[in-house]
Amino acid sequence: MIFTATQIAGILNGEIEGDETVEVSKLAKIEEGTKGSLTFLSNPKYTQYIYSTDASITIVDKTFEAESEIKTTLIRVDDAYKAFSKLLEHYNMVKMNKTGIEKPSFISETAVFGESIYLGAFSYLGENVKIGKNAKIYPNVYIGDNVTIGDNATVFAGAKIYSETIIGNNCVIHSGVIVGADGFGFTPNEKGEYSKVPQTGNVVIEDYVDVGAGTTIDRATLGSTIIRKGVKLDNQIQIAHNVEIGEHTAIAAQTGIAGSTKIGKHCLIGGQVGIAGHLVIGDKVRIQAQSGIGRNIKDGESIQGSPALGYSDYNKSYVHFKNLQKIVDRIYKLEKKISNNE
Repeated sequence: MIFTATQIAGILNGEIEGDETVEVSKLAKIEEGTKGSLTFLSNPKYTQYIYSTDASITIVDKTFEAESEIKTTLIRVDDAYKAFSKLLEHYNMVKMNKTGIEKPSFISETAVFGESIYLGAFSYLGENVKIGKNAKIYPNVYIGDNVTIGDNATVFAGAKIYSETIIGNNCVIHSGVIVGADGFGFTPNEKGEYSKVPQTGNVVIEDYVDVGAGTTIDRATLGSTIIRKGVKLDNQIQIAHNVEIGEHTAIAAQTGIAGSTKIGKHCLIGGQVGIAGHLVIGDKVRIQAQSGIGRNIKDGESIQGSPALGYSDYNKSYVHFKNLQKIVDRIYKLEKKISNNE
């Protein structure tokens, strides 16, 4: 896709300084800019590169003042970083604006979908599936019986959506995601053998949720596993049966959440965090990477460690962890000195 400086300035409500007709067809870092590319400057550490970049167009703050000659055409905006992000969003919308039904694909006679849908080749829509308008279902997606997917949702190639799942409006489900597989429910008998507990619930994903590649969200044993509005899930996260994650919580990769745990709103959870089952994690909790959570967490706590400690307590303790051998040696010397004085 090709954009002119005039078109970009119109999208960003920016002011052009230079050639209004110059065209760009690709994006680049400012230090790697070449002819025909678009870049931006927001971090002062990179200011030096604006004088040498070969990028055709550079987005800058309105407050930027050049100290020497600049070859690139400038588009001045209130906030260059936010403007560039907005442009990326617009670019993605144009790039992904696919419509129509590709063949071969299987669509049940009872499946219904809204206008301007895109259905990629080799996708499967089961009985009573309902898909909203402007939804994008990429190739090799499986959508089981009685699934509902809202308006403007995107399900990328290879995702598997099991039966009874409900996905809201404006959600993004990335490749390799599995939503609605059975929860890990087994019960042992007197011989130590395991019998499966039927998983009869479903998964509910509310509006504006992003689910990263390879993440798995298990269906509930009874009721629903619930991902609330605005939640952002990274790649390769495991969410077990009957978990509930509150609005606008963000969770980094390789985190595992065991069954029936409830996580509050606006939490930030780092990578490789393990959270035990049947816990309650409050609102606005911060959990540092690789922490192990085995207790309930109150609102606003910031914790780290395995088992997790209060964040400040952990940092204070870590100073001693690093010096543990020196501390032990000093204790031995003191004990020896005391013993000799006796």
